[in-house]
Amino acid sequence: MSRAAALAVAVFVSVATLLAGTVRVSKEDAERFQAKLTKIVEFGNAKPSAKASSKRSTAVTDIEVNSYIRLKAADQIPVGVTEPELTAVGDGRVAGRAIVDLDAVRKQKQRGWLDPLAYLGGQLPITAAGHLTTKDGKGQFVLESAEVKGVPIPKAVVQELLSYYSRTPENPGGIDMDAPFELPARIKEIRVGSGTSTVVQ
Repeated sequence: MSRAAALAVAVFVSVATLLAGTVRVSKEDAERFQAKLTKIVEFGNAKPSAKASSKRSTAVTDIEVNSYIRLKAADQIPVGVTEPELTAVGDGRVAGRAIVDLDAVRKQKQRGWLDPLAYLGGQLPITAAGHLTTKDGKGQFVLESAEVKGVPIPKAVVQELLSYYSRTPENPGGIDMDAPFELPARIKEIRVGSGTSTVVQ
């Protein structure tokens, strides 16, 4: 299993690449999550069982996810995004926090006086929360709130930050927050509980 594939699954499980903060991490939890990721990907790559009812469920905790991201996947977090933290709130709700370099985003284009990013700069904490719905191998995230240093920011600002920091040569426009997405590794759904999420394949 490639590190890129493992990180892709981790992002879908925890729903977030830009949401992060101060969190307890440990090498043991990082390794435990990596082992679970390996099994998730292996199951996803294996030939489907002849039994239609064959399913596999894997529970992952916030501590495991955050430990993995901090200790084993740090080199795959975009430059300008630091201290990631992801939280399963419960009932499908997820939240997160990150320190984000706003200067890099602000300077990419001319800003008008009505643009919130014209007044924001430096490395500041961004928090966000929303609801994740998954079913039949597809997912949809709906943003509910976002803040910079405790001050609410509009969805358009969050989308611009996400687009900037998730862009790749293959996808120069970055991730569209409103777009439905395919779950990897034959994942059917992700059940988000409080502090724990369950991956169903």
